[in-house]
Parts: sequence; structure tokens; C-alpha cells
Amino acid sequence: MAKTKWVVDASHSAVDFSVRHMMIAKVKGTFHAFEANIEADPNDLTSAVISFKIDLSSVDTRNKDRDAHLTTADFFDVEQYPTLDFKATAIARTGEGEYAVTGDVTLHGVTRSETFEVTFEGAAKDPWGNEKAGFSATGAIKRSDYGLTYNAALETGGVLIGDEVKISLEIEAVQQG
Repeated sequence: MAKTKWVVDASHSAVDFSVRHMMIAKVKGTFHAFEANIEADPNDLTSAVISFKIDLSSVDTRNKDRDAHLTTADFFDVEQYPTLDFKATAIARTGEGEYAVTGDVTLHGVTRSETFEVTFEGAAKDPWGNEKAGFSATGAIKRSDYGLTYNAALETGGVLIGDEVKISLEIEAVQQG
């Protein structure tokens, strides 16, 4: 397959995260608004051009008060930094349909290089003749690397919110004509 343009089919995709809470559990959340621009041959991502943008105000942890707090200056500060942006800078094949995708993540005014494990899940035509491709990605970032340091000490020791944020993406992309 030749290198072509793809966009995210948001209704069949998900951007999820989890973070330790009180040192004993994990809080999970999702972002509902995101987009990507991809130029790639899905069968060989090594030469792909990938950019991804997440609207941080679309955060959903199934708790409206927590979600509202996450958008404030204590965390994302969406008035000043409304998006998380990713732009791939290097892609290496690590196995059959498996890749290490390294890129610049910009969050809260800070840009750092991060690497995500990406799997090409396959390609097929949908019932309406649209070419679709599926990808899964996982990785982790440290909140503190991006200046997101809000926390509270626990009476029993430790902190309220873990530093590592695990990220998981399930992406269905549609080829552009």
C-alpha cells in the first residue's frame, strides 16, 4: 500500500489514561476530543508523518468536580494551554506490525521527547467502501516533567496523585481520497 493521508475516525477511537490515586488504586479517564493527521503506508509506518492533538478540556474521569479541577491552573490550565500536542520525530520497527514511535509531546508549555509502543492492528474496507486502518498505542509520561506537580501528602505516607500517567490509544483511521 502506498503512503496516503489518514484521519482519525473519532467515533471508533479512544484516548485513555490512568494514574495512581492514594498509592492504593488507579483513576482512569479519557479525552473525548482529539484529532490526528497521518501520512503513512499502514503496512510500514517507518516513514510515516504523524501529528496528534488532544483538547484537554474534554477530559472525563467520571467525576465532574475532578474534571473541572483538572482544567484549572492546578493541572492542565486549559485557558493558557488548551491542547496536548504530539509530533512524531522517529519511527522504528520493533517487530511484525510493531513500532517504537518517538515524538515531541507538548503539554502545559513544555515540550519533551517521549516514545510510545504502536501496533498496526490491520486494514479493511468498511461496508461503505472506505479504507480503514487500526492502531493501538501505549506509553507513559511523568506529570512532573511537564510542570504538573499539584499533589497532597497523605497522613499514612505517600502522596495523593502518582507522577506516572499511563496512556493508551485505540485509533481507527480512515483513508482520505
